[in-house]
Amino acid sequence: MVEKVGQHAHCHICGKAIPISETLCSEECKGKYQAMLKKRKILTYIMYASILFVLALLLASSYSGGGV
Repeated sequence: MVEKVGQHAHCHICGKAIPISETLCSEECKGKYQAMLKKRKILTYIMYASILFVLALLLASSYSGGGV
């Protein structure tokens, strides 16, 4: 027997069924989502800083005659 399920979306954190107009189901999931965004932002900054550091090392080694 197949049941029809009404139009719905799923919470981005826990996957519970929620109304289409919402993206998160509870305050707990909203807190987890905000923490995830903050962590992602910090990791993005670390990645960009690492790239700049490596480029600076390559540039410094090419000026000192080291070559890559």
